[in-house]
Amino acid sequence: MFAIRSSLADWNDVPTGSMKPTILEGDRVFVNKLAYDFKVPFTTWHIAEWSDTQSGDIVVFYSPKDGQRLVKRVIGLPGDTVESRDDRLIINGQPVEYAPPDSKIPVQLPEPERERSIFATEQLPARPHAVMAINGVPAMRTFGPVLVPPGRYFMMGDNRDNSFDSRYFGTVARDQIVGRATGVVVSLNNKHYWLPRWNRTCSSFESKDK
Repeated sequence: MFAIRSSLADWNDVPTGSMKPTILEGDRVFVNKLAYDFKVPFTTWHIAEWSDTQSGDIVVFYSPKDGQRLVKRVIGLPGDTVESRDDRLIINGQPVEYAPPDSKIPVQLPEPERERSIFATEQLPARPHAVMAINGVPAMRTFGPVLVPPGRYFMMGDNRDNSFDSRYFGTVARDQIVGRATGVVVSLNNKHYWLPRWNRTCSSFESKDK
């Protein structure tokens, strides 16, 4: 069982809100470790690689800062130039477009958080997805341009004003990516007696991103 979790499939508990509104605190996400490659069990050594990480993928990886497992979204691929101006991304010199959010997305969050947050759909070419910003919170809303080196990736949380990501610890090497997070296995509301969120259980990120 441990070998399977190490090389084939695993889950990752999410304790923070850095990927809101896509992933909430208390979500246990499914991690497909065969999405991009096959690794030697209990290591990050790659035996074979058959797919490249795509812009917009949600991935689990080891932080270059302290080795902690994190869940973030891939924003910049090797060779891309990534920058932001007041929380609006610019990739390879082209501003990313933003559209109104799905009306169902903010409803998942507590009312005080909804009232002080701004929501939008970030139109990455391969995977449009929801993002949020929080009024009045100090954050790195403007940065770059940053050239992503070969074999590395630029990661960001969907909760742009409350995420410790590549803006702070730099790009992430390919061999530090554990796998692709594809959906929520189970979700427990840590602010309401750890009761299950049945509407999130066995849900897919792919369907939410479209």
